[in-house]
Amino acid sequence: MDFYGLLVAIVQLFVITDPIGNLPILQALTKKETPERRHRTFIQAVLAAFTLLIIFSVAGNLILSLFHITLPDFKIAGGILLLIIAIIILVRGSWIEEGETSHPIGVVPLGVPILVGPGAITTAMVLMSIYGAWITLLAVLINFSASFVTLYFGDRIFKLIGEEGSEIVARVMTIILAAIAIKYIHGGIIDIVQTLR
Repeated sequence: MDFYGLLVAIVQLFVITDPIGNLPILQALTKKETPERRHRTFIQAVLAAFTLLIIFSVAGNLILSLFHITLPDFKIAGGILLLIIAIIILVRGSWIEEGETSHPIGVVPLGVPILVGPGAITTAMVLMSIYGAWITLLAVLINFSASFVTLYFGDRIFKLIGEEGSEIVARVMTIILAAIAIKYIHGGIIDIVQTLR
């Protein structure tokens, strides 16, 4: 086995899915939930993201062509969804209003497109073409095992910085989430314009 290729694939996927950087965003989305429910939500998010990335690694080009969807289309759609989420959090203070029944958010938006967005899907498809199926799929498995551990024990990190510190970090990261959304939309538009030249 190409261990160097495996290491490269793991690092690339970990950087693009960025569970450590996304941890404050995930905490902001689930801060009204109990620790037990938050852990279940994180498990759902990781499993959904893992499953989607496996599927797109193996059959990404086929899926996109089947629905006549391009990667730029996928970037724009994911960006719009993230932007809406960021605006709701900034206006309400959280994804869930006070007294509102918690919505299932493990699959969308936590799993997709926060953990696995257009960037991660594109990266997995490229890795598949460069290193082949076994290295890519093993890299995805290792990456999401690390992501699960990071998210599952995220509460301990936030206990260290306190409630006020967590609130500040969550607000700042929500603004960054909005910026990431704009980046996805911008990148998708640029890709479409370049194909028209």
